Parts: sequence; C-alpha cells; structure tokens
Amino acid sequence: MKKLLYFFVGILVITASLGLITNRMKAADGVKTQNNSLTIFNWGEYIDPDLISKFQKETGYKVNYMTFDSNEAMYSKVKQGGTAYDLIVPSDYMIEKMAKENLLLKLDHSKIKGLKDDDPKLLNPAFDQGNQYSVPYFWGTLGIVYNSKTVKTPPKTWNDIWSPTYKNSILLTDSVRDVMAMVLSKHGYSLNTTNQKELDIAYQDLLKLTPNVKAILGDEIMNYMINNETPLAVVYSGQAAEMTSENKNLKYVIPERTNIWYDNLAIPKTAKNVKAAYAFINFMQEPKNAAQNAEWIGYATPNLKAKALLPKEIRDNKSFYPDEATIKDDEAYKNLNPYWTGIYNDLYLEFKMNK
Repeated sequence: MKKLLYFFVGILVITASLGLITNRMKAADGVKTQNNSLTIFNWGEYIDPDLISKFQKETGYKVNYMTFDSNEAMYSKVKQGGTAYDLIVPSDYMIEKMAKENLLLKLDHSKIKGLKDDDPKLLNPAFDQGNQYSVPYFWGTLGIVYNSKTVKTPPKTWNDIWSPTYKNSILLTDSVRDVMAMVLSKHGYSLNTTNQKELDIAYQDLLKLTPNVKAILGDEIMNYMINNETPLAVVYSGQAAEMTSENKNLKYVIPERTNIWYDNLAIPKTAKNVKAAYAFINFMQEPKNAAQNAEWIGYATPNLKAKALLPKEIRDNKSFYPDEATIKDDEAYKNLNPYWTGIYNDLYLEFKMNK
C-alpha cells in the first residue's frame, strides 16, 4: 500500500515539475517575443515601408504596424488599453491632451540621438515645452490648393475663398478644427479661441461660405483635384505636395495666418518595449532615413540634415518648406477642454447640416 502511495506521490511530483517547467518555458518565450517586437500605431501610409524592413533587418526587432485615421481614434484606443502600443504618432494638441491625462511616458533625452539636428523653430513647442513627451516627425501647414488652368484669380488669403467667383467650387477637409481655423483666422481670432462671441461671429460668417462649398470630404479630395474635377480645395501641405507632383497645374498657397501642425513620435505609458521604441525614434532621426521618409511621404521633415539631402526642387520649395517670415503668425492647435470641444463640434455640425 505504501509503495502504491509513493508511486502516486511520485507521479504528482513529476507532473507538477513538468507543469512548472512548461510554464517557465512559455513565460520565457513570451518575454523573448515581447522583447523582440515593436508595435507602432501610426496614420495610414505615413511611413515608407522600406524603412520598416530596414529597421527590422538592422535591429532584429519585428515591427507590428497598425494604423488609425484620426487623433481621436488613436487616443481612444490608447486610453482603453487592450493593445499595448510601443510607439504612437499624435499631433500637437493631442500630445498636450495625452500628457495631461498621464497617458504618455516622459522621454529620456539621453537615449535620443539627433535632436540637435532638428529645426530649432520646431523644438520646444507650446504644446510640449522642452519636448518632454514628443519628438518631431513631420510638420506642415493648412492651406489652399488651386488649379491654375481654371482659376484665373488665385486666392492668397482665407478671405479670398468667400468670393462669389468660387461658387460651388471648393472642397473642404472634413475636420472641425481645420474648417473653424479658416474663418477664425479670417477674422484675426486665435485658432484656439474660447471666446463665445468670437465663435458666434465666425460661425455666422462660415454660413456665408456654404454657396462656395462643393463638398466636405476626406482623402478623396486628392483624386478630385488631380483629375481636374474641382478648381480649389483646402488641404494639408503634404497632401498638396503629392497633388502638385501628380498634376503640374495645381499650386499650393499658404494664407497669411493659418494652422502650423506637428506630428510627433511619442511613447505611451503602457508600452511593453520602451527600448525598441527608443531604437525606432533614433532610427528615424538618422538623416538618411528621415530624408527617404520625407521624399516618400511628401511632408516636410523637421530634420535639417535630412532636408539637406532632399532634391533641390523639394528643399527649396517655400510652399512646403516656408521660411520664418511666412509662418511667423501661424498657430498650432491646442487641446481644448471638453466644454469647448463640444462647442466647436456643435458649430461645425450645424455648418455641415446647412451645406
């Protein structure tokens, strides 16, 4: 009987030992997989795929690349958890919002290379003083692209697009802040105003623009303009760069006061592989890689050494690399609290309903 008891005890000990070894092996495999992967959450088509392959080959990290189509969608995913993103690409005001909500990791600048190569005017921004949470990725402006073949009097200011000349001719980007920015700038108001009177005046003037608005769209704006189907559109400078390269009749204008935007690399607090995130930031800070990315995407690189590597016709184009004088009065979007965000959204939706 004792022998039988010892036999069963032995079986239990062996089973427990095997289970422990298996669990340890699984845990080790999990750590290994986790340490060898990098999950990036970025805008769609916002990096040259060849650079991801190059990064994987050089570092041994496997990149899981996921995309979003708006800052708000990205913010919701990060806040909800579920997927542990190691690196994200928020815009200016969203960096401010996420930092305030303790969703971002404070960066260790001693682990980041090449910040000294970035344009000083793009560092230490109002939305992230000292670049505590962000590293510049791309930057640009909000402006007007027009077809020089069909538009005989090119617009130069936001005020110009209210002209009856452009009746049923304008495509607007479907964005609350961008549409509001046009009319706020037209009146000389801050693009981040929280003055109800100014917003009411802006809204009433925005209604006067409706006869000129052909449609409010997303990325499909680009195809309409490239195919000469519409004479004028309000777009981002990077979109304009791609359009003008496809259709030589298209020209891009930066109005006298507009939005200057910044997209940035940032590390969420929930990142599982911070080491890999820093490795990717440093990889993208290398001038050759930053230049390759800028040429593929069409947006302006903040890296001055990278800019110097771009073809002359790109780096000298002031529509996409404007000088200090051109953008001195431009303004980045700031994070608005929920109350004012609601006010902006309500005014914009009412405008769309009247379209």
